[in-house]
Parts: sequence; C-alpha cells; structure tokens
Amino acid sequence: MTYRLDNRRARHLLFHLQGLSDPPRRKQTDDDLHQLIERLGYVQVDSINTVERAHHMILFARNQTYRQKQLSRLVERERRLFENWVHDAAVIPCAFYPYWRHHFTREEMRLAKQWESWRGNNYRDHLDQVLELVRGGGPNRARDLGTDQPKGSGGWWDWHPGKTALEFHWRTGRLAVCHREGFQKVYDLAERVIPACHRDEVPERAAFLNWACGEALARLGIATPGQVADFWGLISAQEAKDWLTAQPVDRVIQVEVEGCPGSRPRKLFARADLPELAADLPTPPERLRALSPFDPVIRDRGRLAHLFGFDYRIEVFVPAAKRRYGYYVFPLLEADRFVGRIDMVHERDRGELRVKGLWLEPKCRLTKGRQAALESELARQARFTGAENIVYDEGYVKEVG
Repeated sequence: MTYRLDNRRARHLLFHLQGLSDPPRRKQTDDDLHQLIERLGYVQVDSINTVERAHHMILFARNQTYRQKQLSRLVERERRLFENWVHDAAVIPCAFYPYWRHHFTREEMRLAKQWESWRGNNYRDHLDQVLELVRGGGPNRARDLGTDQPKGSGGWWDWHPGKTALEFHWRTGRLAVCHREGFQKVYDLAERVIPACHRDEVPERAAFLNWACGEALARLGIATPGQVADFWGLISAQEAKDWLTAQPVDRVIQVEVEGCPGSRPRKLFARADLPELAADLPTPPERLRALSPFDPVIRDRGRLAHLFGFDYRIEVFVPAAKRRYGYYVFPLLEADRFVGRIDMVHERDRGELRVKGLWLEPKCRLTKGRQAALESELARQARFTGAENIVYDEGYVKEVG
C-alpha cells in the first residue's frame, strides 16, 4: 500500500525540515547557526534592503537571537561558509564545496559560449588579464576595474568587461567572494578563500549525483523529481528521476500527499524514514512571523499553493501600476498556516519601521489576539533592524484584491 501523508503533517514536516519548528527564543551560538545553515542547505543572498536583507531575515525568522554579525563571522573570518550560485547568490557550507566543482565545469562551458558571442574571439585574453590582476594584486571589486553598474537591462552583456570577467571567474570557481563591502562583492583567488580541506576534492560523477539527489530529498522530505533537481540547481530533472526510481525502498519510497482543501492529493517521492519521522513531528510555534520573499519555504510557489492554498508572488519586477499588493511584500506565517501579507519598510533616515499595508487571507480576521501578535512581531523586527519606532499608514488594513 502507498503511504498517505495528511495535509497537516505535510506542513509540519516542511516546517520541521526547514527549521521553522525550532524554539525561536533559544540562544543561538555561531556553531548552532552553522548547523542550521547545513540543515537548510544554503541561504539565498539578496541586495534588496526594504526591512533587512533576505539572508538575515531568513535566519532571524528561525531564531530571534540571531544577529547579522554572526553570518559575517562564519563567511569572512572562519571560512565555514562560501558564497556562490544556487538559484541566485547564496551562502553555502564549505563542506559542500567539492560538489560545486561539477557545477563550475558546467558553468565554464555554458558561460564561455555566451562570453564569446558578446565579446568576440579574444574574450579569453581579457579573462586571463583579470585573473592575473587578482592573482598578483589581491582582492578586487568590480568598481576597481571599471563601472559596476549595468547600462541597460542588467544582463551580463550590459556590464563593464571587468565586472563580467570577475563574475565569470566566480561562477566557474577560479575566484571566490572573500567578503563584501557594503553589499559589493570583493573577489580573491579561490585557493586564498576556500579551506584546502574542501577545495581539492572532486567527487566522481556518480557520487556527485548521489549526493545532490540524496541531500535534496533529505531536506525536502517529499518531492517530485523536478523539485529534487531544483533544490540545488546542479542537475537535471531527468537525472533526478533516474536516481529516484533506481533507489531501493530502504532509501526512497513513493507516497500520496494530501493538499489543502480543494486540491487533489499528489504522488511524490519521499525519504524512506518518512512514516517514522511524520509520526513524531514538532508543532510549529504559535507566534506570527514575517518571512522573507526569498525564504526557502516560500520559494517553491507550486508547493506553497498545494500545501497551504497560499498564492504568493514577489512583485519587485512588476510595474507599479500593475502590482496587486506592493513592491516587496512579506508573507505572514501564523503557526502552521499563512494568514496574510504585509507591506513594510525600514525608513532608516527617520528611524521608523513603517507599515504601509496589511492584507489578511479570506476567513482570517484581525482579531485582538492577532493584532497583538502582529504588534509583537513588528517589535521584534524593529529591534532586529534598529528601528526606533513603528508607524502605521492611515488605512493600512486592506481588502484582499
């Protein structure tokens, strides 16, 4: 018989594996933080600083004792994390670096074709020059080699050649981000940034596929082949499907997962210990939490809709007149369900955390208890970001459009 996972336990499984069922007030050391990031797999880094940058908000949502300097120490001083590409820029445990060697090889082939089409046949000369400049002169920023601002649509073809060369070498593993100044990357040779114990190993292809699929499924719990492939972005969906279907039942099983009311159950692959794991899942904290739009629980919109019935899209790239909610709106998680979204901004020049809009989901009312929970979360966000006051725009409570 196919094991069936009900919707409530499916949601609790996701929160447990993604660190959102951990005690949010427990003191977190740097070692604890490193272990959390290993559990998550990676944490996306993003430049938008509406309230706080995405990577900090992701970690703060899981533990309110987290502070920004902890992540900087792990990346820049202790070198336990490195920065590279998953779906976007992300901080990744250095223990995973050997597996990125396969990614670097693939990126080299893909990006070399693009560079040649944009820069001409002598593109390699410029790549070599920039690499030698860093080798001999030490860390460099893009602006040290020319402008780091795109001139047009923001693609690589619009960047100054120096910026493009640095990014090329970073995406293909010759350079690494040694630290950031403001939010600008500072690049150095990978051998001067990545610890040697992680840098020199190159796993065989079979071992790489086994790691990429197995570690993705361990963190997802339940998944389609596409979701397994997409977790790291290192392999294809077909490779993931072939791996999943080839595994013995003591490693991978098939399950039926119940969605939210009104949706059909889905047949998914699961880690073999799912029945035992699902039988003893912690209950997520009752508190209300604002999640980053780049939170790993939010990133898979299809999973979000199936398990929670929550339709979320970030509208950063939507023209202002066509936005349904706002530029950078945060989902609101209450215990194990999404109850709304909030448009808030940290206005640093005024020392204020400003609430511009609040939209609750259908059948969710702004009761006194929920209002108090929202005020508590805003107070936590204000302390975390350094805002001195919380202000509300007139008419900030909106109707769902």
